[in-house]
Amino acid sequence: MPSSILIVEDEPAISELISVNLQHAGHYAIRAYNAEQAQTLISDVLPDLVLLDWMLPGQSGVAFARELRNNERTKHIPIIMLTARSEEQDKIMGLELGADDYVTKPFSPKELMARIKAVLRRRAPQLTEDAVSVNGLRLDPATHRVTSQREGEEIKLDLGPTEFRLLHFFMTHPERVHSRTQLLDQVWGDHVFVEERTVDVHIKRLRSALKPTGYDSMIETVRGSGYRLTKSA
Repeated sequence: MPSSILIVEDEPAISELISVNLQHAGHYAIRAYNAEQAQTLISDVLPDLVLLDWMLPGQSGVAFARELRNNERTKHIPIIMLTARSEEQDKIMGLELGADDYVTKPFSPKELMARIKAVLRRRAPQLTEDAVSVNGLRLDPATHRVTSQREGEEIKLDLGPTEFRLLHFFMTHPERVHSRTQLLDQVWGDHVFVEERTVDVHIKRLRSALKPTGYDSMIETVRGSGYRLTKSA
């Protein structure tokens, strides 16, 4: 699944270089040249990751990162700081304010893409192309296939696009309870305005698709809280 990455960088040449490399890596690049523009974009749609320059005109990248971390809606967005400041104290400051990684300029585009992949794998594994397996159920985002390997027999399961994304999210966050609101934000996106009841409909469809192999029991309803995928079913 392509990840949307917001580049907040006031130097056009650097912003363009990063944007081109992100697109070549299969990501969707969004550009802002200061914190104010970035905040306007984030108000509309949450990006999957923010590449944030330390030194920006107006509000600094450090102040903007702190603002993102203090906001309930944006506090979980992964942030990678980009800066020419290479002193250890500066790196510590960047990480302590909530940045997930710190890349000093000049940097190799290849290294930056690797850092982005690592942060997404750690913070948002449902956005990567890595295959994931839970209790014999295997989901491969690259080929869009879900297979069951119980009892030595491989069976391909037919899931709709929304059910596939829902299962992918559950499998990359097993044993955790997710409310309907959280699932809407993580699977549908916080900019998509649909009723919470929609989650129940797709959970029912997902269970129906998994039922022939017995994996439907892995999707548990937690009364008053939401849903969770358990490894023990």
